[in-house]
Amino acid sequence: MKILIVGSGGREHALAWKLRQSPLVDELFIAPGNGGTALEGTNVPIAEDDLPAIVAFAREHSIDLVVPGPELPLVLGIKDSLAAAGIACFGPNAFSAQLEGSKAFAKHIMREAGVPTADFGVFDDFYEARDYVLRHGAPIVVKADGLAAGKGVVVARTTEEAIEALDDIMVKKIYGSAGAHVVVEAALAGEEASFLALVDGETIVPLPSAQDHKAVGEGDTGPNTGGMGAYSPAPVLPADRWDEMTELVIRPIVRTLAAKDTPFCGVLYAGLMMTADGPYVLEYNVRFGDPECQPLLMRLDGDLAAIMMAAATGRLDSVPVTYNPRTALGVVIAAQGYPGSYDSGMEISGIEEAEADGAKVFQAGTSLKDGKTVSRGGRVLCVTALGDTLAQAQQKAYAAADRVRMEKSYYRRDIGNKGLSRA
Repeated sequence: MKILIVGSGGREHALAWKLRQSPLVDELFIAPGNGGTALEGTNVPIAEDDLPAIVAFAREHSIDLVVPGPELPLVLGIKDSLAAAGIACFGPNAFSAQLEGSKAFAKHIMREAGVPTADFGVFDDFYEARDYVLRHGAPIVVKADGLAAGKGVVVARTTEEAIEALDDIMVKKIYGSAGAHVVVEAALAGEEASFLALVDGETIVPLPSAQDHKAVGEGDTGPNTGGMGAYSPAPVLPADRWDEMTELVIRPIVRTLAAKDTPFCGVLYAGLMMTADGPYVLEYNVRFGDPECQPLLMRLDGDLAAIMMAAATGRLDSVPVTYNPRTALGVVIAAQGYPGSYDSGMEISGIEEAEADGAKVFQAGTSLKDGKTVSRGGRVLCVTALGDTLAQAQQKAYAAADRVRMEKSYYRRDIGNKGLSRA
């Protein structure tokens, strides 16, 4: 089997690492890839949003399966383009990908499907959105409707802060066209959890729960990022509730999209807030989370290539999906200053030492230069380890992270602490 992964982050390195382990895989390509994916397969210089070039490459190299990692190519319609060329794709079509590409679309689908979510309003006029904020008061959440690289959400503690966010998004257009519409919704209190499922249009296979850490600073302080660390499973969503969660937040969406003749295929990811009144969906993603993907794939015992091909061809019920019962935890090493401005080109060393005791260093914002690995982004690495307990996984991951050397780097020291306090 020949597989093409699309993307260049830590998630894509994890996908390449796991797919390379499959005896079914003969050749593995990553477009455009990074310094880590180059160790698992062949990087090709095609941007993740260049759909014509991706399809042309897949045709030319007789690719059997394309695996888009990030949301952008899915929202742009890579599944539809590949289907027209007769090439299998593990991911949803453009219509279903709007679950992530448009927060307003997702909220309306949730309402139609009966999925619990916060009360909301959708606006394309600044003054109407401002009046909604003034009527409902704070705390309140303001979201840019479109894709904003995980940075288009503001949890406003005051009405002034909410109006400032509306001004930034709708008037100053700091997120460009992603802010043409905004969703303003009630703020929910509780603990967040990530719940992902594999879907082939009909069959649903829930994955173990996980918990991401979005804020850049310890104690969940500072601005939101693409994710500073994650672990699986998450005690806030134990295994005895996974079937319940499937029926509450995954199956209604799959059923609703199927009724629209746009069956969902790929990974459906529900970002949950576990409140005193029960779970509510904050958002949906239509791909593996990054960095949730890294600990989840560290735990996967099954053949990922066989699983993805089965899902892409409507046969997900024909392959086993099994997981290591141990806990996995990943710590993101970022460049100082992220998610604001930061330096790049810093040399990275110590990866082999970090992996000496069984940890895995997944590379994200990296590239190879003169035979050396250097930084090329804000989130640079995700150091991931397995342990018999969450405490042991945390200890192993941080011991490994401490062996990595990179100037002007930073990582949170409290990944997993919420799970430990709950346990």
